[in-house]
Amino acid sequence: MATAERSQPREKEVMMDIDSRSQPSQPHWFERYVQPCTAELLGSALFIFIGCLSVVEDTGGTGRLQPALAHGLALGLSIAILGGISGGHFNPAVSLAVWLIGGLNITMLIPYWVSQLCGGVIGAGLAKVVAVSERYMNTSGGAFSSIAADEQIPSVITGEIVMTTFLVLAVCMGAINEKTKTPLAPFCIGFTVTVDILAGGGVSGACMNPARAFGPALVANYWDYHWVYWAGPMTAALLVGVLVRFLIGDKTVRLLLK
Repeated sequence: MATAERSQPREKEVMMDIDSRSQPSQPHWFERYVQPCTAELLGSALFIFIGCLSVVEDTGGTGRLQPALAHGLALGLSIAILGGISGGHFNPAVSLAVWLIGGLNITMLIPYWVSQLCGGVIGAGLAKVVAVSERYMNTSGGAFSSIAADEQIPSVITGEIVMTTFLVLAVCMGAINEKTKTPLAPFCIGFTVTVDILAGGGVSGACMNPARAFGPALVANYWDYHWVYWAGPMTAALLVGVLVRFLIGDKTVRLLLK
């Protein structure tokens, strides 16, 4: 009888040890907070460095082809390399939409934005360092200078909303929505940027990314109509968030079935 009583605590200890081993361990705070923000900073810096430099050094008469390919390929590669750490947003509008559909914790939204904007400044600064001074000045450091008069604002904002909607939809449906996500999402997203620039570069410059606008604007001190490149993409992020949440998302993100 005493032997049986002594064996019971041992069995409980063994069962508790098995349960503790079977439960997945929570990620360390460094992996939850520091690594994602660092990945967003690094990815934004690399993407925006390539983007700004492709505009500054576009002297071969290639038109929008060089910036379109450079931006699209750089973004796709950055997402493929760093997306497993942070999700590969590199864009405040993307982070806003991803948060709206439940793919990002609210506590990380502001840190992501800060990391992306700081990465944009770093990338634009590096482009200034390596670019030829005359070309840099002639292109305003890769900042967006498509708007020459107030009359262009409606068409530019509309273009930014539509093109950013296409981009953010590619992110939300290709990388987050369970029913439609694909391993090819990084390159689908990059190709979306490429086709947007090829189609709409002459309308608005095809920014689609407030961090891409902010970095070169700060480094080159070029703020003309800068607000347009925040208003358009952030409005598109809100539209996509509502669209996915209420209409086309799967059961895990669609509010109508909750």
